Amino acid sequence: QVQLVESGGGLVQAGGSLRLSCAVSGNIFSRYAMNWYRQAPGKQREWVATIHTGSSTVNYADSVKGRFAVSRDNAKNTVYLQMNNLKTEDTAIYYCNGFIAGNEYWGQGTQVTVSW
Repeated sequence: QVQLVESGGGLVQAGGSLRLSCAVSGNIFSRYAMNWYRQAPGKQREWVATIHTGSSTVNYADSVKGRFAVSRDNAKNTVYLQMNNLKTEDTAIYYCNGFIAGNEYWGQGTQVTVSW
């Protein structure tokens, strides 16, 4: 059973930074692309970023491009989301996601709150 566990959320002032982590159980993490999503209060969940298996290919939503950076450490089975220059509109629950061995998995989410 694959489990995704996010951490690193919290309260930060606008303009600040946070780094989210997503630890993935199992030994097949390196073979799969991983995604970050977020869901703000009263809004649908939206895609934020994807990192492919070789780490050289990453994609970002326009709303975070230039501010967020996704990376992965295959030796640690962990994917990261570095968030810089945070804005109040980045406030959301952030989820790690992956299609692993034919099944879709989600983490439990970590809350990010950006205040003025």
